[in-house]
Amino acid sequence: MAIRFLQPKLLHNARSFTRPLSSASSSLTSVSPLNFAEKPDPTIEKHDPCSSTLNTHDHQKLFRTISSAKLLRSLLNLNIAAVGPVVDLGLWVMNSRLMDIDISREIITGLVRHTFYEHFCAGESAAEAERCIEKINETGLRGMLFYSVEHTDDKNECDKNLRGFLQTAESAKSLDPSAVSFVVLKVSAICRMSLLKRVSDLLRWQQKDSSFNLPWKLHDFPIFADNSPLYHTLEKPEPLTQEEENELQQSYERIIKLCRACEEGNIPLVVDAEDTAVQPAIDYLTYASALTYNKGDNLIVSNTIQTYLKDAKERLFLATEAARKMGIPMGYKLVRGAYMSSESKIASSLGFESPIHNSIEETHACFNDCASFMLDKIADGSGGVVLATHNVKSGQMAVAKARDLGIDKRNSRVEFAQLYGMSDALSFGLRNAGFKVSKYMPYGPIDTVMPYLLRRAEENRGFLPASSLDRQLMSKELKRRLTASIF
Repeated sequence: MAIRFLQPKLLHNARSFTRPLSSASSSLTSVSPLNFAEKPDPTIEKHDPCSSTLNTHDHQKLFRTISSAKLLRSLLNLNIAAVGPVVDLGLWVMNSRLMDIDISREIITGLVRHTFYEHFCAGESAAEAERCIEKINETGLRGMLFYSVEHTDDKNECDKNLRGFLQTAESAKSLDPSAVSFVVLKVSAICRMSLLKRVSDLLRWQQKDSSFNLPWKLHDFPIFADNSPLYHTLEKPEPLTQEEENELQQSYERIIKLCRACEEGNIPLVVDAEDTAVQPAIDYLTYASALTYNKGDNLIVSNTIQTYLKDAKERLFLATEAARKMGIPMGYKLVRGAYMSSESKIASSLGFESPIHNSIEETHACFNDCASFMLDKIADGSGGVVLATHNVKSGQMAVAKARDLGIDKRNSRVEFAQLYGMSDALSFGLRNAGFKVSKYMPYGPIDTVMPYLLRRAEENRGFLPASSLDRQLMSKELKRRLTASIF
């Protein structure tokens, strides 16, 4: 049976368990995480009280390690991606019957490969991804290496995908220790979606009825809060069949096998969050794995918290408190969230309120409160955090908080992260401030990676047009270099 913890009442104010990053958190004007949902600040701020150690406006210093050719290519791709009708047309084409015709598919795939794919992805093979990481490492950044597969309902695909993730761990092991920060896992790639939904249903029902017995359940941390969405499971689900229990055990063993490979390579593993329909099962498998591999100072497994969810703060608090009582180190990647449209539509179709915060200000405040809470934990000597944000204000506040707490910038338990191909000004600004900074780098055959990119674009089409900070700075730096070469 699982170890159970009494859950405190919903924390009406997150600041009751953490010192805030800044009282200005509710005034932020940008959005999201390691995903296309976040909107960087649209203007270049030159006089910010938080920016004394995080400079995001000196384009010469920010892009000093980037060639002019690379800057120009990046600027062109970002400008194209910022045109809404172009993005809409691209989405239509990629979802049209044109992709069923060999000639048109080849032409379209070629165009995508040499534009957006090359800009936002690390390559089609592990070898290409390795070379890409070596290049960004030369600029002082690290890579979060993600074999970009997810959402399968085929058992054979689960085993095939595991081999891809194990190859990712081998690739990370072969690189310089400073080059790779994490291997990234999507649980829906190695455990069938239908099984994840079944397990999530059972876990949700046990949350509603504590007497509901789950004989297969391993020890874990709390995965629900008092305000967690339970509307996906409106009727008592049938128990898992023996075949389903065996399959769940096999899925757990796949994760354990990947954890073992990461431990042998001394590369941490971070498990990505997915939508709330399957997230309980993902949390369950992640925490069960962490209980096996996170021992002493060895933090192998980290989970992801999507802070646009109303229950994010309390779930983070409950899990970290449970881990502390058990003496288990636990790390988290904090993101704002990547499933806003689908989450709201599902909740509305079932007649329930969206699990997402009602305003962007509330999401900003939640992210910053969770970041502050984890920085406090790290200052006290426990836990680890990846602050995955494209929001300059959140970066500034976290830098100031870490400085006030006396956290060493080289502390391996604190990492900032942004998507590969996005928010380079923030990445290089944090690098220049002395912090560890990673790029989230998906790789894989274009046919495999494109569904991931399409989902990102469809869910977060408002993000790319808001990339004006990078575009402004790149334009200024290219103009400066051109002027210097002429005169």
